[in-house]
Amino acid sequence: MPYVIAPGPLRGRRPSYAGRWQAARLSPLALTVVIAAFAFSTPREIALSRLLPVAPALAAAMWPVIPTLLLGAGCLLIMISLSFFYADLGTQYTSAAIVLVTLAAAYASHVRRQREEVLFHIRLVADAAQKVLLRPVPCRIEGVEIESLYLAAQEQARIGGDFYEAADTPYGIRLLIGDVRGKGLSAVGAASAVISCFREAAYDEPDVTGIIHRLETSICRYSAAFPGQDLPERFATAIIAEIPPTGHLMRLLNCGHPPPLLVRDREVHVLEPSQPSPPLNLAPLIGDHYVIDTAAFSPGDQLLLYTDGVTETRDRAGEFFPLTDWLRRQEPMRPRELLDRLHRDLVRYSGGRLSDDVAALALRSSEDAAEQTADGGRGL
Repeated sequence: MPYVIAPGPLRGRRPSYAGRWQAARLSPLALTVVIAAFAFSTPREIALSRLLPVAPALAAAMWPVIPTLLLGAGCLLIMISLSFFYADLGTQYTSAAIVLVTLAAAYASHVRRQREEVLFHIRLVADAAQKVLLRPVPCRIEGVEIESLYLAAQEQARIGGDFYEAADTPYGIRLLIGDVRGKGLSAVGAASAVISCFREAAYDEPDVTGIIHRLETSICRYSAAFPGQDLPERFATAIIAEIPPTGHLMRLLNCGHPPPLLVRDREVHVLEPSQPSPPLNLAPLIGDHYVIDTAAFSPGDQLLLYTDGVTETRDRAGEFFPLTDWLRRQEPMRPRELLDRLHRDLVRYSGGRLSDDVAALALRSSEDAAEQTADGGRGL
């Protein structure tokens, strides 16, 4: 299953404030008790009872309508009780203020609850959209373990411009990871267009170059729907990786994306492209010359594909996250464990504040893949 991080339940991305929030919800009641206690125990001249309308006003920000009204009624009873002990408190004026503030607070609470309900339904729609855009990748395809990670930079974000996909095709395992320039709905739309096209082309095209041409066509068509924007400002970096059914190798087509990292025998190899290929949607400007590189992918090897949100994560001193050095320090582990640790260390390194979306795919060729190949299967 993919490791998708989103708000609220965006697990571990930021410190949990659930306990603090529960304590804050009791603050209107605590404020009422404190004001009442000081009002009964201090001289009449201080008249702290005039602060009682503050409690229902505060409750409107976090309580439902009925509890807000009940708190206002409690404050009114406290004010009436004080009038029996102290004369000339201006009870009628303070009581009128409590009533008016409570009614206004109840209305504000009602409006807030309506907006929260609308926001809740919007989030449900966003969750459904995310499941379509970043659907679960297979955990294992013919001897290759695959896991995914997605972290949204924005506090309330569900989806962004980073994307990934994995497919078990007649031509082998085909993987896609990329990053659309920019943020917002336009970036999400471009990412959706690229992923949708890849999900079809990965099964139809016998060659990786054919896939990238179809992706280029798809994003160009999407881009044409927004003629008011400059063409060079709309592009996506991407990597297509292919692991054939037989043979311990993989093919990589890198279109301006950060290079993958291959771990073999505790050594990290940066798989830089031999020649640069144009990012998606820039081929009409700089040409459509695509270069496919090959690399060995033997049993026990591990591959990490990622977006620039990983390497551009900064600490408080402004230093970038040292992904290659970090990977060298890791013990051999399964892809899920590797991404869990990467997630944890990115959050810790950035102080809980990611500046960009993060997506990653981790693969490991299992030791039994060689046995599958020897038996005539599709193992690597």
